[in-house]
Amino acid sequence: MKTETLASSRTQEIMDLHKARVGRRNRRALPKNILIYAFMTGLAFLFMLPIFWMASTSLKLPREVFAFPMEWLPSNPQWGNYEEAFSKFPLWRFMWNSTYMVVLSTIGQLISVPLIAYGFARFEFPGKNILFMLMLATLMVPTHIKFIPLYWMFQQLGLIGTYWPIILPEFFGHPFFIFLMTQYMRSIPKELDEAARLDGAGSFTILYRVILPLCKPVLAVIVVFSFLWNWNEFMAPLIFLDDFEEYPISVGLAFFQGRYSVEWHLFMAATLVSILPVLVLYFFAQRHLIGGLSAIGLKG
Repeated sequence: MKTETLASSRTQEIMDLHKARVGRRNRRALPKNILIYAFMTGLAFLFMLPIFWMASTSLKLPREVFAFPMEWLPSNPQWGNYEEAFSKFPLWRFMWNSTYMVVLSTIGQLISVPLIAYGFARFEFPGKNILFMLMLATLMVPTHIKFIPLYWMFQQLGLIGTYWPIILPEFFGHPFFIFLMTQYMRSIPKELDEAARLDGAGSFTILYRVILPLCKPVLAVIVVFSFLWNWNEFMAPLIFLDDFEEYPISVGLAFFQGRYSVEWHLFMAATLVSILPVLVLYFFAQRHLIGGLSAIGLKG
């Protein structure tokens, strides 16, 4: 009994000593942490200035946009600018078109990328490395160069003026996403595949029941990046679409820019509303996005 009491007392002394050391370490690090957080907060406010200026400009009269001295807050906010912007052009229709394109394009990436990456990561076949290098080489081809052959191809198929020239290529996988997922899948032990095959699972079952549940970080990266790229895509819709009602919001915003002038107050109001889906997506996905990028960097 006495031995247990001494042991308990010794353990308590060690714990108290450890807490004291941690407390001293935290007190020494406090000024440094305060400076770091103050710097990061100031940096965050600096990065938020363009959005704040956009919101401020959207509530100004045309003559106040470039007034000197500069007014950060309008004295008489013009909330009617938002109503005027959305009544001047069918921006809600444009945003729905963008949503339609983004959802189908993201689905296309989620279908094609895992299949292609699984082939590169798990199967051995003649010319695999050459095909993988050719796939990566397409990343070095400027996107604008590919518009000419793509336009001719889809023109022969009679698909110009539809969303198919924009959506269909997404079902063949983006090289960047294929590279990320291939590297991530290679980091998953092949023993899992072998164990699943012993239980009678086929290749597709292994992919969708074993591999993909472990690839959630890279799947989150694919969803976020695909959303951003397709939401902001400007050239492809402008080239392949010819109906005003079918344009996405990225093209619709350009209508506020005239030949000799720009309606900045309306343009900023429409732009601020158009980036809200992106901000909402980043707000909910930032934890998965940062974690996914970190996991890819560590495992890839």
